[in-house]
Amino acid sequence: MRKSSQRLNNASPARTSTPQLLLALETSCDETAIAVLRDRELLVSEVASQIAEHAKFGGVVPEVASRNHLLHAPRLLERAMRDAKIDIAQVDAFAATSGPGLASSLMIGASIAKGLAIGFGKPYLAINHLEGHLLSPFFGEAEIKPNVSLVASGGHTMSTFVRNIGDYEIIGRTVDDAAGEAFDKIAKLLGLGYPGGPEIEKHAPNGDPSRFDLPRSMPDSENFSFSGLKTAVRYLLPTLRGDFLADVCASVQAAIVDVLVSKTIDAAKQHDVDLVTISGGVSCNRELRKQMGEACRHHRLELKTADPWLCTDNGAMIAFAAMSKLQSGLSSRVTEEIDPSLALAENWRTASAERRRNSA
Repeated sequence: MRKSSQRLNNASPARTSTPQLLLALETSCDETAIAVLRDRELLVSEVASQIAEHAKFGGVVPEVASRNHLLHAPRLLERAMRDAKIDIAQVDAFAATSGPGLASSLMIGASIAKGLAIGFGKPYLAINHLEGHLLSPFFGEAEIKPNVSLVASGGHTMSTFVRNIGDYEIIGRTVDDAAGEAFDKIAKLLGLGYPGGPEIEKHAPNGDPSRFDLPRSMPDSENFSFSGLKTAVRYLLPTLRGDFLADVCASVQAAIVDVLVSKTIDAAKQHDVDLVTISGGVSCNRELRKQMGEACRHHRLELKTADPWLCTDNGAMIAFAAMSKLQSGLSSRVTEEIDPSLALAENWRTASAERRRNSA
């Protein structure tokens, strides 16, 4: 997928006399992605998908993912420079996802970005993958309104109170399977393809979402749990006969959507915000967008969604988060390690100051 030469709505003026160029790489899982921003103007976004390589295994194989990152990254980097009509020496800063994700995949993007930063004597920025998703509904905008954000993807499900860029409060997170992971595992039980979310969504409109009473786990908690749903489907399937696929898909989708919507709305009311945002691959689900929109209207809340191309893993969201840090005067040490279990820093200005004190 390619995006290039796009001036984004509400793009802010440059904060320096000369517009800053930033190149970001995203290789946290099975997408190789590179993007270039000029301040908040997207010059190019390149993504090489590995879905076909992993589909035959029914999920992501880390060794296959890292091998393909090595194959795709140099080609994407060359094409990005050509399409952006710039020389790589003109880039003012380099960024990469440093976690969370697959260690062998994270290492590829981070190593390339660090090498370029060292080679050209430019700043390096290590970016949290979750922060990229968190900010993606505001992509290209100058201000971030306080909001409750739902990030739902293959590996992560969490709700966050966002006060501003770099000022976050985690409300709830998955305690076992993420929403996208549940979709994938249940799709595999049903004999459907990978990734499971789009496969289940394809069959769900033809089914009855009320036919099977599937669990909505942890109703009194701010956290999320979808492992019980997967287990319920596993025990349900041997008891079924006849044509049941569409009804199971509709019931599974309804269970996941109900939990995501209800917990997000409750969090928004609890934190007294008037804006809800959703992002991550699962947020592309049409039923989730429909139900979340209806719930927000009912509770007089505004809903802001990331564009579909920004919901799956991409370099543009990492570049946007990195540019926000760069223009705030922050950067990372090139010695900073990747962290496959990296948590979202609730205040990265405080975290940066603490790292500086610890290394002094």
